[in-house]
Amino acid sequence: MKRFLRFMVVGGVGFVVDAGVTLGLLATGLFGPFSARAIAIALALLCTWFCNRNFTFGKSGHHVVREGVLYGSVGITSALLNYAIYSGLLLSMPMLRPIFALILASASATLYSYFGYARFVFRRRH
Repeated sequence: MKRFLRFMVVGGVGFVVDAGVTLGLLATGLFGPFSARAIAIALALLCTWFCNRNFTFGKSGHHVVREGVLYGSVGITSALLNYAIYSGLLLSMPMLRPIFALILASASATLYSYFGYARFVFRRRH
């Protein structure tokens, strides 16, 4: 449970990086909402990888490049899962308020990410 709480704290840090970079890039007027968000997601993934590696899970034992690729793979599939659940809920239940779809989708993606990182990326090799 302690590790999951640390994971949630790191997720909060990642959210702040994501939102801050997105808003900062938009404020410059040089980026649109899609390009700003793509850059922000990449930076948030790097930030959470560093934090999860040093604060939540510890180093994996993989070469750092392999660990980064594995981490990015889980992160990207988690984002796709989040969006798919969100979209699916809204399409299948048109009366559902988007905030509830977002909460359910985010909770599902958070659990997927945690177990993906814990078992796929940071699992200790023997």
